[in-house]
Amino acid sequence: MASEGRPATLQGIAEQLGLHVSTVSRVLNGPAGERGRAASGATADRIRTLARELGYRPNPHATSLRTRRSNLVGVLFPRLSEIVVATIYEGVEEEAARHGLSTFVTNTHDDPGTQRERLTMVLGRRVDGVIIGDAHLDGAALRDPALRAVPFVLVNRRAADARDATDLTAVTCDDHLGGRLVAEHLLALGHRDVAVIAGEAFASTGADRTAGFVERYREAGLALPAYRVRQCRFDTRGGREAATDLLRGTDRPTALFAVNDFAAIGAMGAARDLGLRVGQDLALAGFNDTPLAAELPIPLTSVRSPMAEQGRRAVRQLLRLIAGQPAASERLRPVLVPRASTGQPIGPGLG
Repeated sequence: MASEGRPATLQGIAEQLGLHVSTVSRVLNGPAGERGRAASGATADRIRTLARELGYRPNPHATSLRTRRSNLVGVLFPRLSEIVVATIYEGVEEEAARHGLSTFVTNTHDDPGTQRERLTMVLGRRVDGVIIGDAHLDGAALRDPALRAVPFVLVNRRAADARDATDLTAVTCDDHLGGRLVAEHLLALGHRDVAVIAGEAFASTGADRTAGFVERYREAGLALPAYRVRQCRFDTRGGREAATDLLRGTDRPTALFAVNDFAAIGAMGAARDLGLRVGQDLALAGFNDTPLAAELPIPLTSVRSPMAEQGRRAVRQLLRLIAGQPAASERLRPVLVPRASTGQPIGPGLG
């Protein structure tokens, strides 16, 4: 047994079991896909059992020197306090752990200067790869030359103009389709006079959802005038301000599409303050189908996006890049979840 107060070692475990130290090392510390082939099932069980009894812990520093891998993935997000971001990160962390990787996350607050600083910090920790969830459409932060030497994958947002588009792997919801689904729903209910609370102009999530919605209305012969598309922050305050501007006039729309649920909740507050009943005087839809959406006093129609699955798939694509294999962008299919906030079909001539 290990001497009291001294950590168990691979050599000590090997000696007690009469095995070569390399066999023990491959079973306990080898890549996840190789551990099952390092020894027979019975031998591997003996090694793991003794390692647990002795309290063996791998030395991550020694492992990284031996494999030239840190088994560490850096993750950048605007704000981990946002439920959508937190849910995506849960998927990232879950999938990374399945493959023996550790993750750490940093918040950039969607500020370009902070993005550059945090990216430098992340790359300075010798990560094997980076998952970037705060990309702006212009791809400014992705032009950092240091990123050329490190595998990275975008998640939740895509970037349009950073380097050649073929160089960028992004795992996102099919936001354009999600916008079209909302438009189809509102058109089926008879709404012809509509508006969009479009979020921040720099984020592909809001831009693509808005584009899909506007495109479907244009196909129906109902082009939205520019003043019916309002940019705002992705939060309740931004949604409230945008909705107030859209609803306070005499020619108010009969339906609003907010590109995320929190902006939609802010729009609910604006409607209430203006004496409008959501689901009756005004149809309202959001996006992401966060857990809160179904529990509101007036349940919110929303587009369910596969948030955690985006995180899991981003890790899988990153692992392909780390292994020197080609990776591919993925757009995951959303689903519309109709609820009371969009109400019943409206009468002819009212929409």
